Amino acid sequence: MLTVLVDYDSGNLHSAEKAFQRMATEVGGGSILVTSRPEDVARADRIVLPGDGAFPACRAALGQYGGLFEAIEEAVIRRARPFLGICVGMQMLASRGHEYRLTEGFGWIAGDVVKIEPADKALKVPHMGWNDLVIEDHATGQHPVLAGIQTGDHAYFVHSYHFRVADPAHRLAFCDYGGPITAIVGRDNILGTQFHPEKSQAAGLRLIGNFLRWTP
Repeated sequence: MLTVLVDYDSGNLHSAEKAFQRMATEVGGGSILVTSRPEDVARADRIVLPGDGAFPACRAALGQYGGLFEAIEEAVIRRARPFLGICVGMQMLASRGHEYRLTEGFGWIAGDVVKIEPADKALKVPHMGWNDLVIEDHATGQHPVLAGIQTGDHAYFVHSYHFRVADPAHRLAFCDYGGPITAIVGRDNILGTQFHPEKSQAAGLRLIGNFLRWTP
């Protein structure tokens, strides 16, 4: 089994690679490859798309690697390979992003990525640091990648924009930061986390291990 972490010059993949390699060893999850080659994506059994920075910059960077997005879309949408987007990699699943300018997303999970506007004006943006996850009732005990992850588990966030999903069924978890902030989205073989699982200690490593064994 091969899991590909897509490298398109959007953030440091070192910590993510280490976390995925650690969990692959622990759960028998096969091999981990960091690559920007479409042919590697095409042969992958699972695909992970990280992303750090601004939505438009990440979307543009991904498009600059000829054939890379097309290979991801072929694998995920047409061949139903398990997919995990992390941070902006999750946000790009949306219909569109509103950071700096309107930018089209993948359109795989309907919704918009909009600026965080906490009801409590004392809360700072970006939302940075640890926060408690709240697992949605419809996802509790239902999604294999959330096995062993509970409401109250901690996750590490760094972001100024959040994913407002069109269909509430696609939000699997949120956190409270002056209002609900989407933490995990998912449908079918597609999953995304706003937080960084590779930096989220026990809960994040558990999610990675679950993903490496996931067969939608």
